[in-house]
Amino acid sequence: MDPRLQYPVTVETPDPLFARQLQQAIGGIEGEIRVCLQYFFQAWGARGPNTKYRDMLLHTATEEIGHIEMLATAVALNLENAPLSLQESSAAASPVVNAVMGGERPKHVVEGMLQKHLLSTGLAAFPGNSDGLPFDCSHIYASGNLAADMYSNIAAESTGRLLAVRLYNAAKDPGMKDMLSFLIARDTMHQNQWHAVVEELGGLQGALPIPNSFDQSLEKQEFSYAYIGSAKDGTSPPEGRWTQGPSIDGKGTFSAVQNVPLGQVPVLGPAREGSGAQVEQIGKSASGMTEI
Repeated sequence: MDPRLQYPVTVETPDPLFARQLQQAIGGIEGEIRVCLQYFFQAWGARGPNTKYRDMLLHTATEEIGHIEMLATAVALNLENAPLSLQESSAAASPVVNAVMGGERPKHVVEGMLQKHLLSTGLAAFPGNSDGLPFDCSHIYASGNLAADMYSNIAAESTGRLLAVRLYNAAKDPGMKDMLSFLIARDTMHQNQWHAVVEELGGLQGALPIPNSFDQSLEKQEFSYAYIGSAKDGTSPPEGRWTQGPSIDGKGTFSAVQNVPLGQVPVLGPAREGSGAQVEQIGKSASGMTEI
């Protein structure tokens, strides 16, 4: 096994606060753990006669492991000069951190994460976000539908690239800017990669609406391409590409309609005895007996 990083990671001036910010790129909802697991689970659940999409997802998921390793290394390097005790951090927070950030951040904000990095990880990264919350997998999307998964991946890479750009703009160390410029470039590729899969599946007209295997004659087609406006005075919604002309999938025509109630007034049955409701909510049968 080659022990080298996917791309060089260097830090000239360690910055504990930037280490905290980098945690978002590891374990935040926009981070690398999210996309890594998302691509793995999409691949493991991929069905169909063509296995190239499964293989592609596995290759990209494996690449994301390398990105996690790079960021974890960057966090550790930014903690190189971090204080090793609460007393030390209280005394050193100003020269170690505030000097780096121009005294803009309260000392306790930095110390809180420093203590987690010290007590829990020994000045190393952890699978959590910039607030110290552990990654919980709640934003991993693997639907079993290839096109739907590609759109989930486009969103994931878009927000991931957005975060990487914000970190790049916040970085002061040239090594960190260089590392982030690489990660931003890979996000560019992956956004285009997922779009390319959609194109290969037939493009917007071929893939939409998802799932394209559902017979559209079974849906209420009068609502399929109608943009619904909800202004109280009935004012028509502003015109846009989504209110007129052919639909994006080429299977209908956009229109704009006013939102009007089409259903009935909801009426629920009485509360049941033993449900914890008030006496006035519990219904009576025709014989006068309480309904059970």
